[in-house]
Amino acid sequence: MTSNKPANVDLSRRTVLQTGVAAMAAAGIAPFVRATPRWDPKNPVIGTGEHQYECIHDWAVLPVTHAFGNTHGIAFDSKGYCHIKHTVHASSTSGDAMCVFDPSGKFVRSWGADYRGGAHGLTLSKEKDGEFLWLADCNRGVVQKTTLEGKVVIDLAWPEASGLYNNKGEYKPTNIAVVPSGPRAGTFYVADGYGKSWIHEFNAKGEYQRSFGGPGNNRGQVSCPHGIGIDMRGAEPSIVVADRSNRRLQYFTLDGRHMNFVTAELRSPCHFDFRGDLILIPDLEARVTLFNKKNEMVAQLGDGTNYGLRDKPRDQFLPGKFIAPHSAAFDKDGNIYVVEWVEVGRVTKLRKV
Repeated sequence: MTSNKPANVDLSRRTVLQTGVAAMAAAGIAPFVRATPRWDPKNPVIGTGEHQYECIHDWAVLPVTHAFGNTHGIAFDSKGYCHIKHTVHASSTSGDAMCVFDPSGKFVRSWGADYRGGAHGLTLSKEKDGEFLWLADCNRGVVQKTTLEGKVVIDLAWPEASGLYNNKGEYKPTNIAVVPSGPRAGTFYVADGYGKSWIHEFNAKGEYQRSFGGPGNNRGQVSCPHGIGIDMRGAEPSIVVADRSNRRLQYFTLDGRHMNFVTAELRSPCHFDFRGDLILIPDLEARVTLFNKKNEMVAQLGDGTNYGLRDKPRDQFLPGKFIAPHSAAFDKDGNIYVVEWVEVGRVTKLRKV
């Protein structure tokens, strides 16, 4: 149908609108613009208040030659590159257990075929000589310090000097923590989470110093010390242990003396990362927890169904819900990345919104 509206009407209205917008700008008033979502509508947003995150599952993109097994460890270097340690799926052409991704999730390189099957803990340390990775293999009883490209710097034998083991096979290390600064910088601690539940201290050269912990649930005792970290948020650095089978955190001084427990809001804590006053705790029983400097809960993210889906195909995983978070890390912008103990691996980016 032909319009009877004069041709110059739309032009006049456009002129009025443009004049009005210009006048608003001159007066310091922001003109109306159509709002766009701060996240992709297909990605659920989880959390509340200042701790809200867009949940981007399967963020890390592998080449066809690689397939994730259980994704066990994650760490970020100073350039924003993401290092992921996994057990390697049976369908993978490559046997490399260490995969590196750029800040967009694009695959960069891989290495570490010797860790296939036993790939577990992963820690990154920033030292005066550069950045290094610390890797634990619970199957082979191996702890190594490497460059970011995989060159071995320290190859640590089982702690025979402790007198706590009959043979190397009893030693099954799960994670490592390194003192980042201060008089004891470079001192590191190995948690024997799947072996005999001892924590072993070594100096920066890898020389054995002492052991503490031991199996049990009393003060100073641990049961499956699965994760370990150096908490720098207090007046003095301290060791925090994910005392997983006891369903708690336990704090120690740097010389191994018990300090205190944290038990509230935890199910099965696995490991740690820190950012400012926050401690990030992946909980194997289907959620991720954030504590403040006082170790009070400020957020719990993605609480889902524990274990039931861990051996199922990826298309059965529930968006916005975790299955078995095994490790987690902050990037430089405060986004959170979670890797899970599921047979086909899962790497989730929680983008802060």
